[in-house]
Amino acid sequence: PVEVGHRYLPGSQLIEVGGDWYESIALPGARVALVVGDVAGHGVRAAVTMGRLRTAIQTLAMLELPPAESLQQLNELMVVMGAREPHFATCAYAVYDAVRGTCEVASAGHLPPLLVRPSGDSQFLDVSPAPPLGVGEGLVHSRTFEIEDDSLLVLYTDGLVESRDRDIDDGLKRLQAGFGPASATPPCHGRGH
Repeated sequence: PVEVGHRYLPGSQLIEVGGDWYESIALPGARVALVVGDVAGHGVRAAVTMGRLRTAIQTLAMLELPPAESLQQLNELMVVMGAREPHFATCAYAVYDAVRGTCEVASAGHLPPLLVRPSGDSQFLDVSPAPPLGVGEGLVHSRTFEIEDDSLLVLYTDGLVESRDRDIDDGLKRLQAGFGPASATPPCHGRGH
């Protein structure tokens, strides 16, 4: 079984709505689609764009398109929406297959997922990101990784690892250091981002 934990914390109490979102969508064949995205900006405009992307990703997941093709379709949607008012978003899309023990991951300008193995060893998955959605016509590629049982896959947005007073590399190191040997032991409620 796959257990999904999530937590959403706004970066500021002044920001009531924003463009960050996440999805976990059960698929046939003991698979699950895991998605996290971040629309640039804040406020109603970002939230509306986020809502459109969430609706589209749910539809694409139900069509069982691979992660790279799904992000390619989302990019085309963002280009069409951007013809009226330019904007962009980043997104990471993963499909975990519990039968095969694999996870296919694609990224459009998004930070890499963190894989924490049962031993406590962890690594940021080496997924070469395509340009953010709505920015360009770059091809989206995916990579497939083997995932051991009882592993933890951490998807997150840049607000978790980047701030005005902290370099993003330092934030990534702090995130990785926060997951030790006990992190991948269920239950994981409250640990996912």
